[in-house]
Amino acid sequence: MSAIRGSSGPVRTAALVVLGLIWLAPVYLLIVNAAKPVDQYDAAAVWKPTGAFSLFGNFADAWDKAALGSTLVATTLYSVVAPVLAVLIGAAAGYAIVALRLKHGFAWFVFIFGGTIFPLQMVLMPLFTGYADSGLYDTRTGMIIVYTAISVPFSAFVMRNFFTGIARSVFEAAVVDGGSLFRIFRSIYLPMAGSALAAIFILQATFVWNDLLLGLTLSQSDSVRPIMPALTGLQSTYGGAALPTVLAGGLLVSLPTVVLFLAAQRFFSRGLALGQL
Repeated sequence: MSAIRGSSGPVRTAALVVLGLIWLAPVYLLIVNAAKPVDQYDAAAVWKPTGAFSLFGNFADAWDKAALGSTLVATTLYSVVAPVLAVLIGAAAGYAIVALRLKHGFAWFVFIFGGTIFPLQMVLMPLFTGYADSGLYDTRTGMIIVYTAISVPFSAFVMRNFFTGIARSVFEAAVVDGGSLFRIFRSIYLPMAGSALAAIFILQATFVWNDLLLGLTLSQSDSVRPIMPALTGLQSTYGGAALPTVLAGGLLVSLPTVVLFLAAQRFFSRGLALGQL
């Protein structure tokens, strides 16, 4: 028995190494081919790096051809404001359902979370028509509204689970001490849920940053369109960009979300555990 246990360690390590290499293979292909000069790219030698290093030049080429600078401000705005609003609304919903024991609370929870049942593609046409009729089409306000709306159900789901784990006596003691419902939410429940709120924010910010479908459907101008729809212009028939430039653009726009996750990894891991995902 001890021999079997002793041999499981190297086997597990070898399996993890193999799985890690498989996961890193696409990353290697992306970086190696994004760093190749356009005139030296060969589709038959994608695994072989070249002696020249043109990654930063390809970054600049992708930045100019896709006009990423004009979309960066809008995308950053969407990726910050919409997740923050969704986190606060989801936390308020979870607080009302769990702590305030809202009448028919579970029915309200099912109603809110029901927004995730239908595929997004099913509501694109009604959404486009409603935005066009209301004047929200191709506006930053409209994009913030839709990104917030689709982020609220998940936020409410996590925060309801989190607040369920807080003892009821905490709320009752705060009420006895004279705290208002809003003050209890702001000063007690939100600080206790800091890690869960951070985890939700990271997930939703990553989703908004990487969104393509809503950006293509509900925006048109460069000052409103998110960065992912702008990046697709490099791959269009009239984009005129070589594959190294396209790969460099994809690598460039993915860096902010990678940096965000690495910088907040500790809060993200703790939030997932506390939120009981």
